[in-house]
Amino acid sequence: MATIPKLPAVSIQDLNSGVANTALESLGIQFTAITEDYLEASMPVDRRTHQPHGILHGGASVLLAESLGSTGASLMVDRKKYICVGIEINANHISAIRSGTVIGRAMPVHVGRSTQVWEIKIRGEDGRLICISRLTLAVTEVR
Repeated sequence: MATIPKLPAVSIQDLNSGVANTALESLGIQFTAITEDYLEASMPVDRRTHQPHGILHGGASVLLAESLGSTGASLMVDRKKYICVGIEINANHISAIRSGTVIGRAMPVHVGRSTQVWEIKIRGEDGRLICISRLTLAVTEVR
């Protein structure tokens, strides 16, 4: 069984500096932790992320999941030579949440030369599982 490479040491400040003028900024997503095994970010559950019934919109959860997985994947490659782009994502919405903050944690499942697979679990502040997602990314050369 192949071992998963470890995430490199990167500052949270550097990660958060890249969210300006993106969907992440619009939804209030902030990177909060990085270790050699996972990457985390938080997202508020408020008017920006609600669906009409006043609960967290599944699409907002997917945006958080893909943002975490894509960022993690890009940290695993030489960004001068390669980019990582999502080619498939799925999400199971387990619990509803109306307010507060959710925290997503992304962990690599497979880090290959041409593809990566990441698992992202999104939890409420109380630790309750809100959504679980799996993201497959293509690793392509910069053109």
